[in-house]
Amino acid sequence: MQRISNLTGTWLPAIVLAAAAVAFATPTTFAPLGTAVPYFLMIIMLGMGMTLQPKDFAIIGKRPWPVVLGVIAQYLVMPLAGYGLARAFDMEPMLAVGMILVGAAPGGTASNVMVYLSKGDTALSVAMTSVSTLLAPLLTPVLVLWLAGEFLPVDAGDLFVSIIQIVLVPVVVGLLLRRFAPRLIDKVLDALPLISVLGITLVVMAVVAGSADSLLKVGALVVLAVVLHNGFGLALGYALAKLGRLPVTGRRAVSIEVGMQNSGLAAALATAHFNPVAALPAAVFSVWHNISGSLLAACWSRRPAKDATEAEAPATAEA
Repeated sequence: MQRISNLTGTWLPAIVLAAAAVAFATPTTFAPLGTAVPYFLMIIMLGMGMTLQPKDFAIIGKRPWPVVLGVIAQYLVMPLAGYGLARAFDMEPMLAVGMILVGAAPGGTASNVMVYLSKGDTALSVAMTSVSTLLAPLLTPVLVLWLAGEFLPVDAGDLFVSIIQIVLVPVVVGLLLRRFAPRLIDKVLDALPLISVLGITLVVMAVVAGSADSLLKVGALVVLAVVLHNGFGLALGYALAKLGRLPVTGRRAVSIEVGMQNSGLAAALATAHFNPVAALPAAVFSVWHNISGSLLAACWSRRPAKDATEAEAPATAEA
């Protein structure tokens, strides 16, 4: 099971891209999955919670500055970049909201794997993902209301409730299961990456199938905007970490954490509160940030930082 999970995690970009192509070719087959998108994400977030342990939060007390800097960068760079790109490309309201939703989402846990592979500070990466995820119910609705409100009406209260249900509750349940039923959870840990890959693949298929017509019209525009969005996150995350005097391993962690988003959450919120067109940027982001993250990790892995320390690979991955 561990070998299968590792294999699917490695080939995640190709798997998601192939699934998107199938959904685009036969949209009527997969469009009904749209109503289940929040549930797919809840399963993914439950898996994330089950991989977390108290030691993953210890870095906050030992080294609070890197975590604070990283989370501020996460919720500053990506939302503003999404808004700026939506304005620069004069996107229709639904796509503009979709770009902002991706930017206002917390970090995705696939980033933890990429940071590990890049010989970055994996402990910092896990802490950033955990803290940004726990803050999402408060910060994501506020950011979306602030930045996307000029494009479409936004009900921040409904977004708050959805994020509590989709993200916070499953993560907390996962944490409690890991704390009080460790033997049971240890038996399923190896399968979690496979479940995460399956979940995000189904999310992408549902979104692509539900917006196949729109994808034909605006696909190139969305792809270009997403590539730029991800690139800004990676570059500005590294720059801010350097300004904050973080070591090279910390800069790599912040760069990847800021550039890689929980696009599954963005897709779920877009589908539930707007329509599948608003979820298109999230679907494209799900594919691209894994490709760019893998390429960057491969490049950095051949250039070990002097301050690098060994760390265990994270147990799960989510796009």
